[in-house]
Amino acid sequence: MSTPKGTINELSFQSMELGEEIKLLVYLPATFSPLYKYSLLIAQDGKDYFQLGRIARLADEYLDNREIENLIIVGIPYKDVEDRRRKYHPDGEQNAAYIRFLAHELVPFLDKEYPTYHMGLGRGLIGDSLGATVSLMTAVKYPNTFGKVIMQSPYVDDKVLKNVEQLSQPQLLNIYHVIGKGETEVRTTDGKVKDFLSPNRSLHELMEEKNYTCFYEEFDGDHTWKHWQPDLKRALKYMY
Repeated sequence: MSTPKGTINELSFQSMELGEEIKLLVYLPATFSPLYKYSLLIAQDGKDYFQLGRIARLADEYLDNREIENLIIVGIPYKDVEDRRRKYHPDGEQNAAYIRFLAHELVPFLDKEYPTYHMGLGRGLIGDSLGATVSLMTAVKYPNTFGKVIMQSPYVDDKVLKNVEQLSQPQLLNIYHVIGKGETEVRTTDGKVKDFLSPNRSLHELMEEKNYTCFYEEFDGDHTWKHWQPDLKRALKYMY
């Protein structure tokens, strides 16, 4: 028997915060019905998670076997590398606006369109690299809106560490955090080479110290989808 496949719809809506039209990819399970309630997973690097991460196929399989709870996945694709940096990087010109867009515009829109759980633990954010960074920064700013974060090899700097340290209620968040042992020389989009591993270790130590609920692992590998894709299996199951 083949696994029933969910649907992926393309939507777009006008963001006032960003002053532009935002495209969305929305995965609904094969058994989707407005009579059920659904958890929400919002993916930065949306197209990558659907194409390279094959996240919809994974969800189909898990939902068919009843291994995860009812889940709607919303991917937000980026336009290009510059657009991604502007929105995802802690110092990006649109970073603050993008974080407000996620909390103040996207969540109310999705809650209106779909039968979602209207609480923090019913909503998660996922991303790789800078997408993981902005996911974390958003949850730390709005822990009552987003209760779960899946971070695959996040970019970590002092601003990220400071925000994580200042969150007064870390118990509101459930974090899944992986980084590769080979991520000591990552070529970033601005052409520089950075060590991702050491700052990620510092981030994890800080989270432990502040009593965040977190799963942390260092995998054997580098900063690529070759490692993030297989890791998604565990990440989805761990969180949902």
